[in-house]
Amino acid sequence: WTFVGIRHFIDILLSRDWPLSHPLSFGFTLFVTVFWTVSNVALHVGIGLGLALLLREPWVRLRTLWRVLLILPWAIPNYITALIWKTMFHVQYGAVNALLGMGGDPVELDWFGSFSTAFAANLITNTWLGFPFMMVVTLGALQAIPRELEEAAEVDGASWWTRFRHVVWPLLKPALLPAIILGSVWTFNMFNVIYLVSNGGPMGSTEILISDAYQWAFSGGNYYGYAAAYAVLIFVVLLIYSRFANRIAGRRML
Repeated sequence: WTFVGIRHFIDILLSRDWPLSHPLSFGFTLFVTVFWTVSNVALHVGIGLGLALLLREPWVRLRTLWRVLLILPWAIPNYITALIWKTMFHVQYGAVNALLGMGGDPVELDWFGSFSTAFAANLITNTWLGFPFMMVVTLGALQAIPRELEEAAEVDGASWWTRFRHVVWPLLKPALLPAIILGSVWTFNMFNVIYLVSNGGPMGSTEILISDAYQWAFSGGNYYGYAAAYAVLIFVVLLIYSRFANRIAGRRML
């Protein structure tokens, strides 16, 4: 055993072992992780908010049934869902390629053969897992907003977008903003989807920080010290983000 002090941190942050553009470098993995988190949270909030606004309308039939069905992706353990989606993305026998090839020549797209398609497969899987949470939070907040406020704005000639922007959204933010912050932290550390769907491939290009730390510890030569340094850096990144999020929200959330 040799005490290395902060050498691992210096090697990681300065990319001494790998060029900055290499998939195994900390900088590249951090960029992928941030891109992964922002893309997922945007889709979670967009889809969840849209479905919640739709399901609160009285003209939608069987609203209770639709709510139950749309919560199921969130209720099923995420590792089971990840394995199901990985099978669906299979190059020869997957349901996704079968749907893409309906009515024409068979499609044998190798979803895990390039960064863009592998990242898209991970993104689709995690979006499926994450949008029900945002939908449930938004539905609960919408039920606390009196419809009379929107009706009064409509009588005054406000369009749907104006009513949403100036009446609904300000009343949604206190409930939705904490959910967005929590969802971003969960997505930042979403190990199961990355490991079970694409396994970080191809060539480690879709790894995020938490899965990369796991690979260094258990699949990359048992570099436990290197992986521990990764874990500390992940904590530092989330700590900085939590302070920034608290300032944006105007109160302590994390």
